[in-house]
Amino acid sequence: MKRVLLVLLACLLVITSLAACGSSDSTATSTAGSSAAVSSTADGSAAGAEGLPGRFAEKKSITVEVFDRAVDGGTKAEDNFYTNWIKEGMLRDYNVEVKFIPVPRWTEQEQMNNLLAANNAPDVCLTYSYPTVQTYANMGGILDLAPLLESNKQLLPDLYSLVGEENMTWDKDPDKGTIWAIESMLFQNKRINTFVREDWLNKLNIKEPTTIEEFEAMLKAFQSNAKTLLGANADKIIPFLLSVDVGWNADHLITSYIPDSFVNSDKDYYINGFDDRHLLAPGYKNGIKKLNEWYNAGLIWKDFPLYPAGDKNIDNQMKAGYVGAMIHNWDYPYRGGDDSIIANMKKTVGPDAAFIAVEPFKNDAGVYRKLLSPPIDRKIFFPATNKEPVASLLYLNWISKLDNRKFLQIGEEGVTHEKTPDGLIRTIATTGDKYMNSPNNIDYTMTINGLDLGDPDLTMKSVALGYAGVDAKYVTKAYELTSKDAVISKHINVGEIKAEEGMGPALKEKRDNMLTQAVTAKPDKFDSIYDNAFKDFLTSGAQAIIDERAAKYEKYYGK
Repeated sequence: MKRVLLVLLACLLVITSLAACGSSDSTATSTAGSSAAVSSTADGSAAGAEGLPGRFAEKKSITVEVFDRAVDGGTKAEDNFYTNWIKEGMLRDYNVEVKFIPVPRWTEQEQMNNLLAANNAPDVCLTYSYPTVQTYANMGGILDLAPLLESNKQLLPDLYSLVGEENMTWDKDPDKGTIWAIESMLFQNKRINTFVREDWLNKLNIKEPTTIEEFEAMLKAFQSNAKTLLGANADKIIPFLLSVDVGWNADHLITSYIPDSFVNSDKDYYINGFDDRHLLAPGYKNGIKKLNEWYNAGLIWKDFPLYPAGDKNIDNQMKAGYVGAMIHNWDYPYRGGDDSIIANMKKTVGPDAAFIAVEPFKNDAGVYRKLLSPPIDRKIFFPATNKEPVASLLYLNWISKLDNRKFLQIGEEGVTHEKTPDGLIRTIATTGDKYMNSPNNIDYTMTINGLDLGDPDLTMKSVALGYAGVDAKYVTKAYELTSKDAVISKHINVGEIKAEEGMGPALKEKRDNMLTQAVTAKPDKFDSIYDNAFKDFLTSGAQAIIDERAAKYEKYYGK
């Protein structure tokens, strides 16, 4: 009996000891030097009631960057139905309090520079500019994510499942092993389309243009028939719309002048590919020269240099029905529900008003080449001022969970979407607090850009129904053309390019100014303006980047 009691007592002591260890913060997951401690208070079976694995015993607080697009009829980017939904979920599942910090979308690089310089950046940041991240990493202003990811990987199954190992380590330094940013997933690799007014084509009995000659003839027909197309507003006609971001809003035209041999050379494309508008590619100048011809012929909006990128006046020209053709994001005319370009055109012009995607710009190989990026999107990083890196990683995991990101992307059934009899998701136009300020709420799903319903076929078919009030045929055609004959640049990882440090915003500004001045130049001044500005672009830092990229490429990939 004594032996039995001693055994029972020993078992009881072991169980008590194990229970104490299970509830103690001493078993917290390693945070690689972070002061944050995660308690193992829940497992998969208890996640519903007690939160997700890694839930903190004591409440933590983090701040998260969100793009502010200043959308007409939209909501406050940092305080709306969706931000509150995220806050409630993070508090419930991880005991983490979240506060959103708005950053203007169209000046995000400049704003992020200011926040980082002032040691006032949010705990979770995102940007489209990796050189900005690298610059501040070199100054000690960014956390190295490599040890954090390694020691907390088991707590991040949804993040790894969505983004993938490659994107998680996309920017890993091949020598040092540092990871300054995670590359979010570009789920649908779509970029740009060329759009023309379908109703104007029909009214003037013109076929969809399939060559640059036909496209130019179409623009001239719009110009000479302005009275027929716009009546009393004939003087407001804009055959082709451009903005100060010339490299974006004329992409298909310009890149059709780039030789196909350059596009298909991994080495040349990488060395000269740091400018995302492809300015350094051979043949680029010829594309700008064509725009210069059109501008001086009155085919391009003469006032485009007056408005910065993202200015509402640009969209207003389309909404009013004054624009005949444009090049923009692959689905641009269809975004925004009741405030979309196409919805406004139908109100102001008539029910037949519509933009349709076309392919008029062949390259020297006779194909409508599209230049697409790899499946990476925004760069997510943590500033050195982040005192809760594990809580920040758990935030990324939470918004990557399929159920969570699916809700953020499509919202509530009967409010922002409806299900068709065959299970497809059709978007419903909505206003008020549940309005989405960005397509599929990409500003709140920072780890993914592009609709993902968990089933590829369902997703693809639902994309066409994701634009309230828009005939699916327009979206389907745009979806197909934007990636037809595409070349996706390969992942070339040579580590840090020191010459790029701090140069992103400055070179971008020089490029945009250069192209705007070249397009609007008098024909006899075009060559001198373009050549001098291009030389200045090179001597201002671009040539040093080219040279370092060439040397690094040969170091890791050979000559």
